[in-house]
Amino acid sequence: MEQIKVFNDFYQFSSINEGFPITFNQYLLLGEEPFLFHTGNSNHIKLLVPKLKKLLGDKSLDYVFISHFESDECGGLRYLLLHFPNIKTICSQVTAMQLRGFGFTNELIIKKTNDMLESKNFKLKFIAYPSEMHLWKGILAVDLDRQLFFSSDLFIKRETVAVPSWYDEINKISAKQIPCQNALKTLQSILRDIDVKYIATGHGPFLKL
Repeated sequence: MEQIKVFNDFYQFSSINEGFPITFNQYLLLGEEPFLFHTGNSNHIKLLVPKLKKLLGDKSLDYVFISHFESDECGGLRYLLLHFPNIKTICSQVTAMQLRGFGFTNELIIKKTNDMLESKNFKLKFIAYPSEMHLWKGILAVDLDRQLFFSSDLFIKRETVAVPSWYDEINKISAKQIPCQNALKTLQSILRDIDVKYIATGHGPFLKL
């Protein structure tokens, strides 16, 4: 697992699974209320937790963000809770339903479009995400202070590429990713109204626009 310091208080962790030529990324936002974006799967998390503990020092981990219910987004949650039992999970209502169905009893904070979560270190706004394959409603997040968008599976990149513009990336979201025309158009309309300078991809390199 590769650890990359993106900003002074922001880290990316990347792994490559055998048979998949893309990275699987998690992100840590440090501060008074440390925030993890995605757990990775059950293998990723065992490599990730020691790195988190080293970076956190005497701090705990306050939040984990799960964009949608899938193994590389939340497959490591049970192991994460063994090490950070008081962590609060930020997710959609559908993801919360799935987690409870799998026996998770930790605190779940349900978010939907335009909901906010603020601290001294971040100002997160949430956006509904009709994640493939079954269009189970997940959520995406943007840190308004940093103009940093957590894109989950929307903008998958196999290598570092030149990104023309935020609007070009939005226009390239395909029906393969969101196979419902109305849901796709609604999401694209919402995304066009936010200002973004950076994209923290779920798979691929961190992108600067």
